[in-house]
Amino acid sequence: MAARSQYEELARQLSAVGAVKRGLARILPAECPAGSAAVLALLHQHGEMRISRLAELLDVDMSVTSRHVAHVAEHGWIERSSDPADKRSRILRLTPAGGDVLSELNRRTTEMFAHNLSDWSDDEVGQLNALLARLRDSFACRGPAGCAPGKHSGDCRPRHADSDNDSHTRTPV
Repeated sequence: MAARSQYEELARQLSAVGAVKRGLARILPAECPAGSAAVLALLHQHGEMRISRLAELLDVDMSVTSRHVAHVAEHGWIERSSDPADKRSRILRLTPAGGDVLSELNRRTTEMFAHNLSDWSDDEVGQLNALLARLRDSFACRGPAGCAPGKHSGDCRPRHADSDNDSHTRTPV
C-alpha cells in the first residue's frame, strides 16, 4: 500500500486536473455543452437505451438527464421513439447528425491532446491511459467506501486496458 503522503499528493494532482477539464470544455462548440457531449458519447458507446439507463451512466438525476436529452433532441442529434416493451417509455438513439457532431468533438479532443502532449512519448501516453483506466475501474468497483452499492466483492472485476475495446472509448469531456 502506498504511503499516506502519496495519496495526499494524488488528491492534489487530481484537483489540478480541473485545468485539463476546462481546456476540454473550451474546445466544445457553444451549441454542444459538456452534458450534451456526454449524452452523445454514451449513446454511441452503449447503443440505444431508455433515459433511466442514460441517467445511471451519467450518474446524475433524471431531471438533469432530461434537460440534456431535450437539448440534443432539439438539435436533431438523437431521436426518441416509443419503447415497444413499454409504450410509456422512450428509447433514445443517436442520429447520423449526432454521430457527425460526436466525430467532430472527438477530432477536436484528439487534436488538443496531441498538441498539449506533443513532448510525451507514445509509451508515456499509453501508461497514463492504462493508469487512468485502472483508477476509474477501482472507483467503479469499490466506490468511496468499498464495493459499490448493489455489487458484491465477487462481482467486482476490473477491466484491463488490453481486454476489450470499451476501454478505448472516451467521453469528449
